[in-house]
Amino acid sequence: MTITNVCEILKSKNNIEILTHASPDGDTLGCGYGLCLALQQMGKNARVITECLPEKFMYLTNGIAQQDFDAEFVVSVDIASLTLLGTNFEKYHNKIDLCIDHHGSNSMDMNKYVDSTAAAACEIIYQIVVELGVEITKEIANCLYTGIATDTGCFRFTNTTARTHQISAKLIEAGCDFASINKRMFDTKSKGRMALEYSVYNTMVYFAGGKGAIMSITQDTLNSLNVSSDDIEGIEAIPRAIEGVLMGITLKEKEDKSFKISVRTNDGISASDFCKKFDGGGHAAAAGCRLTGTLDEVREILIKTAEEFI
Repeated sequence: MTITNVCEILKSKNNIEILTHASPDGDTLGCGYGLCLALQQMGKNARVITECLPEKFMYLTNGIAQQDFDAEFVVSVDIASLTLLGTNFEKYHNKIDLCIDHHGSNSMDMNKYVDSTAAAACEIIYQIVVELGVEITKEIANCLYTGIATDTGCFRFTNTTARTHQISAKLIEAGCDFASINKRMFDTKSKGRMALEYSVYNTMVYFAGGKGAIMSITQDTLNSLNVSSDDIEGIEAIPRAIEGVLMGITLKEKEDKSFKISVRTNDGISASDFCKKFDGGGHAAAAGCRLTGTLDEVREILIKTAEEFI
């Protein structure tokens, strides 16, 4: 598909639901609410379906009209696999009509537009909004800038391109609150987040001669610290920031006792290829998968596989 094909489909549809992935981040939420605002501006009924909406992302809903309708068309944004639907899997796994994504590992089997050169899926939504002829309001700009900034680590990651900066410049020209967004996303930590970081540092284990680092977050830790989903966002970046570490792995225990695995890599090590070994995927430097077992069992298999991989 092309951007034009996507726009033709969206123009022809109404009563649209926009689906975000489990444990939603700034990119999937920015896509969801940015596209929703654009569709509503076109006079269409649209709403975002998300597993949860962390407090720090509440501003993305500014300008969204709450509309009551029976959904006729479902669009997924920033979702590379049906397994990423989380609690929405049962209801939506066979109802998605159009997929818009930027993951090269995308395995969705339906009409889809995937651009793996886009640093964030919000870059694609920007192009769609422009081709739709929709005015990029301050609210839309805030949504799309949030997705781009968070998926590039505030433009520090290797996925950042000249196009990323060009689109971001257009969003700033449209009035987005880039300074306050960056402060909220990157320079502000709650007391709960500080306590969580202290806790996970104590779980850190090095492997592969110090080229790998793995840390874990259990449900017991989350419950004892009483942290919110905001406090967990972005914590998987910690291991990769350690000098000499080529692969950082973070285990997050979910309520069903499975583990969400987040992998971040440096120096050409493919996080996506590693996660594919566990039926996961993602980007070259950031990917994920899910595993079941005890903490010790999951950590052991990850370390063994990672040492062979590195």
